[in-house]
Amino acid sequence: NIAPQNARPGDVVIVSGTIGDHGMAIMSVREGLDFETAIVSDSAPLHTLVTDMLAITKDIHVLRDPTRGGVASALNEIAAASGVGIRIDERKLPVNPAVKAACELLGMDPLYVANEGKLIAIVPAAHADAMLETMQAHQFGAQARVIGEVVADHPGMLTARTGLGGTRVVDS
Repeated sequence: NIAPQNARPGDVVIVSGTIGDHGMAIMSVREGLDFETAIVSDSAPLHTLVTDMLAITKDIHVLRDPTRGGVASALNEIAAASGVGIRIDERKLPVNPAVKAACELLGMDPLYVANEGKLIAIVPAAHADAMLETMQAHQFGAQARVIGEVVADHPGMLTARTGLGGTRVVDS
């Protein structure tokens, strides 16, 4: 029973790899932007990654594709559906340097940029280490990272700990 309303306080939030790659690849072509390194779409089939994850445990609370609206919108939708808060740490977000540079140039936050070959997994903390290890062993999860946790505070909202140690609300 994997569904957005199943996130529970104490769960861990994992993203399967770098965020914003697809959206920035498309935007850089549209805007005619050239960078020192090419920004490549992350479009990928994730069914074998999910199969490997389910082999670790069937106790995966949420799986979500952060395409439209990026990671921020997906996590806000999960928080609202579950009636919980989600807290992420911006310093733990995996972002390719070229994507980060493109976002800065365009005044965008990588949390809101589309992804095509990434997933968000919310799992009980007891399974987090094994899940992360399994994801990182797969070609489409090699850069998977724990980026946050589900909390009882601020139900229905996503917050982020900033690089300076402050906290900000991350809207949809």
